[in-house]
Order: sequence, then C-alpha cells, then structure tokens
Amino acid sequence: MFKNQTILITGGTGSFGKKFAKKIITSYGPKKVIIFSRDELKQFEMKNDKIFQKKCVRFFLGDVRDLQRLKTAFEGVDIVVHAAALKQVPAAEYNPTEYIKTNINGAENIIQAAISCNVKRVIALSTDKAVNPINLYGATKLVSDKLFIAANNIVGKKNIRFSIVRYGNVSGSRGSVLPFFLELKKNGKPFLLTHKDVTRFWITLDEGVSFVINSLKRMQGGEIFIPKLPAIKIIDLAKAIDEKNKIEIIGLRESEKIHEALISSDDNRNVLELKDCFVIKPLKFNFSKSRNRLKGKIAKSEYYFTSNNSDFLSIKDIKKYINKLWFYQSLY
Repeated sequence: MFKNQTILITGGTGSFGKKFAKKIITSYGPKKVIIFSRDELKQFEMKNDKIFQKKCVRFFLGDVRDLQRLKTAFEGVDIVVHAAALKQVPAAEYNPTEYIKTNINGAENIIQAAISCNVKRVIALSTDKAVNPINLYGATKLVSDKLFIAANNIVGKKNIRFSIVRYGNVSGSRGSVLPFFLELKKNGKPFLLTHKDVTRFWITLDEGVSFVINSLKRMQGGEIFIPKLPAIKIIDLAKAIDEKNKIEIIGLRESEKIHEALISSDDNRNVLELKDCFVIKPLKFNFSKSRNRLKGKIAKSEYYFTSNNSDFLSIKDIKKYINKLWFYQSLY
C-alpha cells in the first residue's frame, strides 16, 4: 500500500520518525517521503545519511501548531504518520500550556489539514500514559486520541481514515531509561531508580515501526491498535546491564506511575483480540456503518492490560534484547 504513495511523518527527525522513514524508503518504493519537523539541525544531520539523500525524500521545516504550514505540507500527501509531540512528564507539569499547544491543538491542526487536503490515512502515535492519566502529558495525549477517533465522524463523504497506535516506552528512544542507565554505567555512576517496584512495557524501535506499518494496512478508522507486549521490572533492567553496579532509589518523579496500562478496565467492553494485538473498537459513530470492521475475538470482560499483570522478561531475556540494540553496540 506504500508503493508510489506520498507519506509524511510529523516529528520525522525523532527516534521513531527516522527509523520509520528508513524502513519505508528501503522496503516499499514510495513516491515521496516527507520529513516534517521543527528542528533544522536534526534535518541537516539526517541529510548526511545516504538513505535520506534519495530523490524521493523531502525535508519540510514546520510546526504542528501552525495550521497553514501543515496545509502546505499536506498537499498531495496520501498517508500521514503523526509522531510529533512534547513528551517529558516532569516538564509538562511546569509548562502545561506548551504541551496543550503541541499535543492537543497540534492534533486538531493535523486533522483539519488532512481533511482539507484529502489525505487518505492518518495514524497517530499515542502512549500508555494516556490510559487513566495522572499527569498532564498523559492527559494531553488522551485528548489527542479522542480528537483523532472523533475526526472520522466529520469527514463527510471524503475517504479519509484516522486511527491510533498506542504502546509503551520505546527502548532506546530519546529520553528513555535504557540509554540513561547505559550513560550512568559508562561514567561509573550508580543506577538511579525512582521506585524499586516500577514496571514498564518493553518495545524496540524496530518493533514499533513494524506495528505502525501493519496497523496502517488494516486500519478502517477509529481504532486504537495496541501490540501485545511483554513488560520489564526496571530494577531487572539495571541488573541486566550490570549486576554489580550500585542502585540508588531516589523517589518517584512528579506525576509518575509505578505501573503503566495500555487498556483500562473501562475500555475492555470494546476490545477485540487479534493474533498480535488488541484493538479498542470505535464507538458507534455514523462512520462505523460504512466500513468493514476488523474481526477478532472479544477480549475477556475483566481484562486490564497493565505492566504489572503482563509477562515479564527475565534478566537473561533483557540482556539478549539490549545486546542487539545499535546504540548499545556503539557505546561498548
């Protein structure tokens, strides 16, 4: 479905955006891949990579807060992958308006530009923090999710679909705990844990990219796609990196959860289980009648998908994962 198509990635210079763009360019024969971001330095650095020097690649400087700029960028675009966001939890608590402007107003701008420019498919990246949010970042992403789902009901007769992909922290992405721990070890410092019982879902960048691609292929509009993920105990991650290194417990950060969730207990009545993922079905908006809905078995009525009731990776399994990661190999 990507061959001879024009694909635009917001936040295209981020960890996910670069990986996704590379996969599309090297494997799917797109007509054009547009890297949309507000960071001119990162765009300049990406251009030094031979993959991004191909004729099909375009770099577009802009901000999702700017509706007119988005409309200009979306002309002739078939598929939009929305990965741009402000995402640091503590920073959101002290800069709430900035997060609202990017994560909520930016989402609405994406929707309006996509409808105006007749984009065929839009998929937005969400987060486990949007489930039962206790921090402002999670709250902004929950509102963003609701906007994208409801957008399917305002497209009229246009053939535009909006869906969501939701997963947990991506190992190795900017700001994630794994590179933070590796840097502490490299500098001979103890591992800093906020709480001894903290758990998180585990997904690699490659797995995240593959899941987004598969979700784009099967989306009908209005779904939230959630991969079946293992979880890790953060203390086990520290031990997997270096069992002899000292661990210090420093206390939970502002609005940090001990465990994260991908499906809440209130959402379970709308959940389908597929082989590789769960799908939260859209409510019965008008748009749901005119499309072939995904088919799968109904998830258990009491199902509650959290990082504390999932399969945990062993220390041995975690070691296997991190040994394969490019940034780990570059450090050691």
